[in-house]
Formats: sequence, C-alpha cells, structure tokens
Amino acid sequence: MRLRTPLALLGAALLVLVGPPLLATGSGSDTGTQIPGLRFMVPNTPGGGYDITARTAAKNAEDAGLTTGIEVFNLPGAGGTVGLTRLVGEHGNGKVAMSMGLGVVGAVHTNKTPRTLADTTPIARLTMEQDIVVVGKNSPYKTIQDLIAAWKKDPGKLPVGGGSSPGGPDHLAPMLMARAAGIAPKSVNYIPFDGGGELLASILGDKVAFGVSGVGEYLDQIESGELRLLAVTGAERVPGLDAPTLREAGLDTEFINWRGIVAPPGLSDAERDKLVGLVTELHDSPQWRESLKKNGWNDAFLPGEQFGAFLAEQDRQVASVLKELGL
Repeated sequence: MRLRTPLALLGAALLVLVGPPLLATGSGSDTGTQIPGLRFMVPNTPGGGYDITARTAAKNAEDAGLTTGIEVFNLPGAGGTVGLTRLVGEHGNGKVAMSMGLGVVGAVHTNKTPRTLADTTPIARLTMEQDIVVVGKNSPYKTIQDLIAAWKKDPGKLPVGGGSSPGGPDHLAPMLMARAAGIAPKSVNYIPFDGGGELLASILGDKVAFGVSGVGEYLDQIESGELRLLAVTGAERVPGLDAPTLREAGLDTEFINWRGIVAPPGLSDAERDKLVGLVTELHDSPQWRESLKKNGWNDAFLPGEQFGAFLAEQDRQVASVLKELGL
C-alpha cells in the first residue's frame, strides 16, 4: 500500500499469512523434525484464512511424511486473542502451535489484551496474499466504481464486512480504501466477523453491502458465481481472476495480508528448533508449493528470530496506522 509516513512502511512490509501438510520423500524422521501428536490451533472459526492455512499445512506436512497425527482445532473469539491467551498459557509445551497473522496483531491493540505476540515463540511467517473486495451475485454493484460512487454518497448506509477485528487486515483494507476515496474512515460502517466463514454467510445473505477478505478464502464462491469479485487490493492483478487493482480503479492505495505460525513461550532451544525445522521442511516440500499456487498465496517464508523481528515491527506499524487513521 504505497502510503506515506507510517503507512508507507506498512505498505512496504505488509503490502497488506500462514499455512497447513501433502507427499514427498519424507525426510522428517531423518532430520529429527518429527513431532507426533502436534496440535495446531486456529484462533477463529472454520472456513477463514487461518483455518484454511492451518488445515492445508497440516495435510501437506503429513502427506510429505514430515510428521504424523497433527490435530487442527478451532478456538475462536475476540479477533484471535482468545486463542492467543490460551497459547501463552501452554508455557513450555512444544507440541502446540497457532496459525495467525496480521489480524491478531491488530486485535491485540483494539482489544487491549494483556497477552501479546511478544509473549509467544515465533516459528515462521509463511505467506502473503491480497485481500479482495466482493459482493453477492444479486448486488446492484457491478464494478468497483459503482460501489465507490454509492459509498461516497452515504458511507454509513453501506456496511462493509470483514473477517477480522478492528486493526486487522480486513478492517485496515477498507479504511485505506475509504481514505483514498475521500471518505472519512470514522464514518465507515465496518462490521467485524470472526473469520471468513462467518463473513461469507452475511455477504451471501445481503447483510453487508460488500465484504473484504483474503483471495484464497472465496475462490470457490467466485468461480461458482455466488460472489462477484470487484477488485483486488495489491499492486498487481491476481492471475486467473478478472478484477482490477484498487489503483487501477482510481484509489491510490494497496494492501497485502500475511500469515504465520507461533508457539507457546518457554520452549527449550531443542523444542523451538524442531518446530522451526518442521515448518522449514514443509516450506520446501512440493506439496506446499502446489498449495501456494492453488490458493493464490505468495511465498513469504521467514523463520524463527527473523519472524520475531518482523512481528515486533508489525506491532509498531499497526499502532501507527490506527493512530494516523484516527481509529
């Protein structure tokens, strides 16, 4: 999102992901990265980006022979901070990890939670992906220009839904869109949902005028015609999707989301290295490469301490952006 001051930084680093397992020459047992019984927490409802990423990563890891018996479970609430609190409470447990992303960073700020991502053990950033602007098939808005024109006339009467709490990617993207369109962000009627699964029902039921979510979450509904794709939020069009970028539509902004994996605090060096090693082998597997392509995810792998430094910078940037937007 090419924006100035703190927003310029956010645009560069977040030009605003994580993932799940497939079939290779399983080398996990040889390299000591096997973690039988690993539990993978998803801090929002089924069907959202964290959920799709976690289940994909889990399946890919098992199919590639990297480990066995991964359990993926959902613990939704408060934009992911319920799951974050639970994860921090698993101090020293090297057999649990959590799928997360920019949404959890924002939710920590807006919910003012006592536990933050600084309390976790960073494992890896896996992916980045664009957000998309979608409406139901019966929506009167045929193009992004139609939508923006109506939105500018009366922002409060066009509710926008997102699969993240205020401060998360699906909230920040429409706020930046509004600002670029000359709409005061504070006048936007944003309705948060706990993940893309909950949001989808509201878009299809015409409960919101439009929705903002990750590109990989609604590909099936777009292909079936249940959803109409109006725009993508990144710098370039998404291959295979017939939709302009926001900049092509006349809005001087862009945004990309990211997802990753964190673990509880208090892990031994060996436990942390085993988790990082497992995710590194997952990243290098042909199964994961195929999943990246299938879901429209961009490879953004950043392991261990490098991911930790990225998380700290993201926390500072999100705080600056929320302040700059008056939110």
